[in-house]
Amino acid sequence: MKVKFWGVRGSIASPGPSTARYGGNTTCIEVRTDENDLIILDGGTGIFPLAQSLLAEMPVTAHIFNTHSHWDHIQGLPFFTPIFIPGNLVRLHGAYNPVSGQGPEQILTTQMQYSYFPVREAEIRSRTEYITIMPNEQVTAGSATITPTLLSHPVVNFGYRIDCDGKSVFFTGDHEPYSNIYEPEDHGYAEYQSLIEEQQQSIVEAIRGVDVLIADSSYTIEEYPSKKGWGHGTFDSCIQLALEAGVKVLYCTHHEPTRSDDELERVFAEAVARYPEAQDKLDIRLAREGDEINV
Repeated sequence: MKVKFWGVRGSIASPGPSTARYGGNTTCIEVRTDENDLIILDGGTGIFPLAQSLLAEMPVTAHIFNTHSHWDHIQGLPFFTPIFIPGNLVRLHGAYNPVSGQGPEQILTTQMQYSYFPVREAEIRSRTEYITIMPNEQVTAGSATITPTLLSHPVVNFGYRIDCDGKSVFFTGDHEPYSNIYEPEDHGYAEYQSLIEEQQQSIVEAIRGVDVLIADSSYTIEEYPSKKGWGHGTFDSCIQLALEAGVKVLYCTHHEPTRSDDELERVFAEAVARYPEAQDKLDIRLAREGDEINV
């Protein structure tokens, strides 16, 4: 498999000289199998430059897997040029939304309302399929097997494990470590703690042994207390998760949009230094727009 980062910022696109080194586009990751099957993880603003690169290989079959429906993970989808070209096949996979009662079709239907976007959904010319998926139910995309895992975020968020040709990648989308809503002295503390430990272990097992983990590491441990409940992890929580799951390579992504590249490198280095035991077990890297990985 090959993996390429097209967007690694979180929350809002942040172009400019202070973010040029790691990139200002929001989440989008391209995965290619050895058979050249195209899998796209999320449709943030980074999917627009990806779309431009695909124009040289029409027609395309694109398997898009949406982690969740927050703006920074879907904003680029109406700009995914292949959907307007006849002969292409675009499959958009995503979760059922229990609030709206709709699946991934809602993502484009809502964004392409005339009040928000000048091109209507009716003008899509590709063959477009909307596929609602469920936690732990495997889906095939060409020669790859994709397994969705329910993670912790204010809306339904799937992490995706991709297995193909003996290699594996897991992308968390947005994920915040589970925490107990009770105080230790409260009556419900022990029962709730048991529940979240079970949930956490199920996530560890879903990730177990992957070659590459791409994880939401938006915050530092100093920043996290004021951001708790927003649905994002820290560098430390991602390193701990990778170590527990026996991952080979960890890419930290969803970079805080207000953080310059210099500051990003500084806080990343500080976090890595706290885990000397990881040096011989885990390769820890910062995701950078444009980087390609041969898994």
